[in-house]
Amino acid sequence: MVRIGYTMMTEQAGPRDLVEHVVGAERAGFDFSVVSDHYFPWLDSQGHAPYAWSVLGAAAQATDRIPLMTYVTCPTFRYHPAVVAQKAATMQLLSGGRFRLGLGSGENLNEHVVGGGWPAAHVRLEMLEEAAGIIRALFGGGLVSHHGTRFDVENARLWDLPDEPPPIGIAASGPRSCEIAGRYGDLLVAIEPDRDLVTAFGEHGGTGKPVVGQLALSYDPDRDAAVARAHDQFRWSAAGWEVNAELPGPAGFAAASEHTRPEDVAKEIPCGDDPQTFVDAVRPFVDAGFTEIALVQIGGRHQAPFLEWAEAELLPALREL
Repeated sequence: MVRIGYTMMTEQAGPRDLVEHVVGAERAGFDFSVVSDHYFPWLDSQGHAPYAWSVLGAAAQATDRIPLMTYVTCPTFRYHPAVVAQKAATMQLLSGGRFRLGLGSGENLNEHVVGGGWPAAHVRLEMLEEAAGIIRALFGGGLVSHHGTRFDVENARLWDLPDEPPPIGIAASGPRSCEIAGRYGDLLVAIEPDRDLVTAFGEHGGTGKPVVGQLALSYDPDRDAAVARAHDQFRWSAAGWEVNAELPGPAGFAAASEHTRPEDVAKEIPCGDDPQTFVDAVRPFVDAGFTEIALVQIGGRHQAPFLEWAEAELLPALREL
């Protein structure tokens, strides 16, 4: 049976609200949760970007059961991989073994802030692969020194290391990233219900491992209001990953989505309050071989009614998948 998760969307709510939301998600019966790790929102109308790792620490203490996961952290620009390993090990201890570390090659939107430039995609993937290897080595215990093409590590060691290190998820969107995911990942992360990604992950060592997807939706009893909110805050998503990874700030996303109409967004993002609409949107992920899907309820102020509705209607309908 597919597992259904809840997304703490740091771009649309402040830190205290995010913790309150994941507590509500645990109460509603979601199987797991994920959190985005951004320095900027995609659009000004979203309005937030708190530090995801502080939110995770608070969430670990405020919840008892629900697993936590970064979706995803870039371990190559804002954060050195040795620091990511330390943060992830600490989170695994704080959460009592409920944490998974999702890694990805990043977006210019968030990583440009440290002034290191934004290299080509193949370079970013080389950096991700090297970073994942460093994190794996540190999770293994003992002193780690590394002098590679992109990173240096000098006599690093994780002094607070859980008995079971956090599983590593690798975000993939093509053959090269699937290869990295198969080699270094305990699970695959993807945002498109693409069976080819699942197959490629399996060919490189991922057979039988979890595959985690994500689906944005806009619940509201007033479907027109749901569509308007999705257009206001998530129209940027229509541009696709290849464009979105390159844009440097909210102004760029606003310009890129200037001509995206509400009806265009409604074709891609399920809106309203009919559970079957959302079941139909999740089904392609299940058919493609995904084992977990994290839902994003668009709009920071609209989480409580969504969680109540999800507990009563949506989750029972999705369980039948």
